[in-house]
Amino acid sequence: MAAAVCIVLLSLLLGSCTRPPVREPVTLTLLEEWTTKTFNEGRQQELQQFSQETGIKVKLLPSPESAKEKLALWQELLRSGASGPDVYGIDVIWTRILNEYFIDLKPYFAHEISLQFPAITASYTVDNKLVAVAYRADMGLLFYRTDLLRQYGYREPPRTWDELEVMAARIQAGERAAGKREFWGFVWQGGATEALTCNALEWQASEGGGQIIENDKTISVNNPHAIRAWQRAARWVGSISPRTVGGYVEADALNVWIAGAAFMRNWPTAYVDSQAAGSPIRNKFDITPLPGGKAGRVGTLGGAGLAVSRFSAHPREAVELVRYLSRRDVQMKRARMLSVPPTLPELYDAPEVLEPNPGFALLRQAFRTGIVSRPSNVTGKKYPDVSEAYVQAVHSVLTGEKGAPEAAAALENELVRITGFKKGPPHGDQRTRE
Repeated sequence: MAAAVCIVLLSLLLGSCTRPPVREPVTLTLLEEWTTKTFNEGRQQELQQFSQETGIKVKLLPSPESAKEKLALWQELLRSGASGPDVYGIDVIWTRILNEYFIDLKPYFAHEISLQFPAITASYTVDNKLVAVAYRADMGLLFYRTDLLRQYGYREPPRTWDELEVMAARIQAGERAAGKREFWGFVWQGGATEALTCNALEWQASEGGGQIIENDKTISVNNPHAIRAWQRAARWVGSISPRTVGGYVEADALNVWIAGAAFMRNWPTAYVDSQAAGSPIRNKFDITPLPGGKAGRVGTLGGAGLAVSRFSAHPREAVELVRYLSRRDVQMKRARMLSVPPTLPELYDAPEVLEPNPGFALLRQAFRTGIVSRPSNVTGKKYPDVSEAYVQAVHSVLTGEKGAPEAAAALENELVRITGFKKGPPHGDQRTRE
């Protein structure tokens, strides 16, 4: 982490040393939360266009790969209080963790945020302060092989987790009998990372098992619905999912899906690689909302926004950069070229957005009624510890180290220790609604 901080600070220092003091155009620095190769290439093109339109230059700074390392770097730079990056990309779950270091963007974006999905705007708001402006929406989705569903007599993808289990097992057995010995029914993210928090929350919330910690600060995770959801997922390991799924992150699941799987849980951007030229499953798959249970169908809310550091020497220009990167036409191009879900509901009706990724057609309604949020706003700066405790508990069930009832009870006590909140039951329907 020290090395990462040094790299960023050195980048800033070199930039300032080479900048003549008089009449040079302003140069902003941007530290991005999302750093895939494809996205970085697209972002560089956007920044070049911004510079052409405004005369403001932007330097995209390097950052670590893992979410945990990124957050630690962001905190280190912001806590120093020194002039650092002007604009920070922040994950949707970092809003309350980093709130104090960013200016209030609400006075500058009152009209723009009224056009976004309310649930997304709310996730970047703290006590009526707009900490960041969303430029990328995200939620968990189910990818499925349309050709295999037809082949095995299914007219539509599974609507419940139980249906998925049955369909995945049947398709897997058939494909293996046909000689595809490494074919799997269902792949997902089971590694002990934030991705597992998203997956497990989807399993339990859809069954009425709560949000881990409710919005009124009730620790609700130790309940029969959550326990049964974890037990069902543990049953998948080694049956319809590889035994190694307990180490999978998004890229691992994507690779196995493309190589041969009937279903995959992932984010919308996985569409790009799945549909790439040369992909063996090109034009053989589609996406749909994740299966549900007795409480309905939900996908965990993800995404990223842009925040302006209160230590920035160029706050006016930094606001303009945020405005540009969240602008309608820029979001539309990003959705078309990179399959990045936009934050504006109207864009989900645009042919230019839907043509390269028809699955976007289902996202508009899903973002309105089928979202479950991680308990980051209610736990604030303690969320990283809460998520880590949750991940370790669920992971211990997936690996067979602990039984689900034992893990849930121990997790409940650990969350009380971390937060000081009270224990209680889940609070009905956890889905976000307008």
